[in-house]
Amino acid sequence: MADKKTGGGGNNDGKEKRRKESILDLSKYLEKQIRVKFAGGREASGILKGYDALLNLVLDNTVEYLRDSDEPYKLTEDSTRSLGLVVCRGTALVLICPQDGVESIPNPFITQ
Repeated sequence: MADKKTGGGGNNDGKEKRRKESILDLSKYLEKQIRVKFAGGREASGILKGYDALLNLVLDNTVEYLRDSDEPYKLTEDSTRSLGLVVCRGTALVLICPQDGVESIPNPFITQ
């Protein structure tokens, strides 16, 4: 006969549930201008108003950078379109960076 585990039910094998920690800390970019690149090549910039654990973003005063009609992989910086308040789905994001520059971060995958 198997021993019953104590600790409040469920089959968690005596392990506590750990809250998943996000690799990115976007709190320092709240209320600041950021630029995002999406799967498929679209790019936009806006003021980061909020985010969640899945990296869904809320951007305000968002501007999308349009592609050159002759070269689909080339952005035209002078050709933009205003989108206003936007919710960006985290699964579609490829790149998130501050608009005013890039900051180097330590590699989160290296164990110390």
